[in-house]
Amino acid sequence: MYSRAFVPALLIVLAAPLGAQNAQGDRLAAQVDSIAADVLKSTGVPSASVAVVRKGKIAYANAYGAAKLSPRVAARPEMRYGIGSVSKQFTAAAVLLLQQEGKLSLDDPVSRWVPGLTQGDDVTLRMVLSHTSGYQDFWPQDYVPPLMEKAVTPQQILDRWAKQPLDFAPGTRWQYSNTNYVIAALAVEKASGMPFFEFVRTRLLAPLGIAEHAVDFDAKGPGAIEPVGYMRYGLGPLRPAIPTGAGWMWGAGELALTAGDLAKWDISVIDRSLLTPASYEALEGTVLLKSGVSSGYGLGVDVAMRSGHRMIEHSGEVAGFTSENMVFPDDSAAVVVLTNQDAAPAAEAIADAVSRVLFDTEDAQTIERTARARRIFEGLQKGTIDRSLFTEDANAYFSAQALADFKGSLGPLGSPTFTPRAVRSRGGMTMRSWTVTFAKGPTLDVWTYEMPDGRLEQYQVAPEG
Repeated sequence: MYSRAFVPALLIVLAAPLGAQNAQGDRLAAQVDSIAADVLKSTGVPSASVAVVRKGKIAYANAYGAAKLSPRVAARPEMRYGIGSVSKQFTAAAVLLLQQEGKLSLDDPVSRWVPGLTQGDDVTLRMVLSHTSGYQDFWPQDYVPPLMEKAVTPQQILDRWAKQPLDFAPGTRWQYSNTNYVIAALAVEKASGMPFFEFVRTRLLAPLGIAEHAVDFDAKGPGAIEPVGYMRYGLGPLRPAIPTGAGWMWGAGELALTAGDLAKWDISVIDRSLLTPASYEALEGTVLLKSGVSSGYGLGVDVAMRSGHRMIEHSGEVAGFTSENMVFPDDSAAVVVLTNQDAAPAAEAIADAVSRVLFDTEDAQTIERTARARRIFEGLQKGTIDRSLFTEDANAYFSAQALADFKGSLGPLGSPTFTPRAVRSRGGMTMRSWTVTFAKGPTLDVWTYEMPDGRLEQYQVAPEG
């Protein structure tokens, strides 16, 4: 049954009849291809791998440019790229999964899991995951310092960066710090009794069918994946990037994935399929500072609005690779872009342009679906419907008694104004909702379920809740 508690007041991805869907898919592919080609040309970045999610499914995935320059190897969608700090949301999800199992709590002091750190009794795991802890970042640079070319252990990182005075009092400011995620990964190991990457692989990646091809980029290094990561000095030539030694990226940026596999993770976030609703609310909800001001960050993800759409986002950078991952949970949409040059703007530029194209296309269809919903409503005000628009079940629902009741209750309200609210996927159908107002009278909710062929399985009207 419909529940208004699950209908956020946002516009999102719309379905269409099969022929229209094919046309939309072809148009989207052409637009993504054009965007990627233009950005790679203007920035000089060697390659990009892109995946786009619409209606909770991967709608398009392609790769562009050169995964390797000499000898030239074309980028392919099945290639894995280092995703850098996009990995942080996997670490956060691992902590949340352990909290669900009662093995730790976001409110645990870090001293419970990693003793000996500065103010470890005052800093919680939630602060660590939200970058509000005050621990200093061990890697703020956009290049690899000489020290980071050598292998390191988590404890060595913490001994140097997490045992000095905090940059600010815990919970009072937001400041990005990779050091936080070393602490979080250690907590995962100790609470689970498993090596950190093994926990991520078996508990988060395997259920989604993406464990087999995922690479522990931190431990295995650039030689484990096919694309070469590049860097450049100023406007000079592209050169192979200097890799970090094993251990540095660990819980802060350890994964190498294909764009399609990262998109499958995004779909699990959209569907809330791996964690409990409470865990996803913690992951995606902005953390408040002690002053009550929003940090703009959840747990391993940035939280923002993009042109009226709620966005869960994170970028990533690891020696030779830059990534961008935008998820629009209420829209059942996501954009993944992976590139093989560090300190470069291409990933963000491509993702930003693709997201704008995606929503420009969908918003145009919002107009058409809204017009149809209004026409149906106006017909119900007269006690009539166009039965060709509905499935057999829906036509049975609109009995003679139903039409009489709709006419008697809606007819006197006058001309309706439809304001789109939301669209979601459910039961193989697309659910849409609108707020309906009148010059005088009540405010109503209207919501529909649309089959893949465009016919309506449901059209409901109720007072606004």
